[in-house]
Amino acid sequence: MEATITYFEETGPANTGAVLALAKRRAAQGDIKHVVVASTSGDTARQAAEAFAHAEIKLVVIPHQRGFRDEERFDMTLAPELERAGHRVHWGTMLFHTDGLYGSGAPTALANALRTFGQGTKVCLEMLLMTADGGLVARGEKVIAVAGSGRGADTAIVATASTSNRIKDVRVHEILCKPLLEQP
Repeated sequence: MEATITYFEETGPANTGAVLALAKRRAAQGDIKHVVVASTSGDTARQAAEAFAHAEIKLVVIPHQRGFRDEERFDMTLAPELERAGHRVHWGTMLFHTDGLYGSGAPTALANALRTFGQGTKVCLEMLLMTADGGLVARGEKVIAVAGSGRGADTAIVATASTSNRIKDVRVHEILCKPLLEQP
């Protein structure tokens, strides 16, 4: 199989439709049951639900964890709608934001290392741990993860999920798309 990576010139929500189309096309190959989608406000989740409406794929939508901001930004009316369609919404712990909890700089150091591949890539990998920790995907399951660099989606990968205590088992198999990174 010849894999092609789509690169976006810019980050942000203008890429969301193309990212979801790439994810849907890859999921149609038949070895994927779940697409994990980052969605802070619910906009990306809504678009993903539309894109996968007639597919056998189930979404796992990951908003910010509870308490990450002073007020909840995710559209709470959307969660029951997604669940009625057979999808899941999970407010798990964002593991790369837990320095205070664990008392070390390791989560931030790992997050910064992953950001060298792009913010969306870091979020994709963090979500793989969150969803497996929450029992929403199986450890060892190959999934597509979709995330972005602030708003909307601009990154999608195919990877094997694992729990946070088995982070060494996470494997990135394919990069479907990501933004080009500017020089620092």
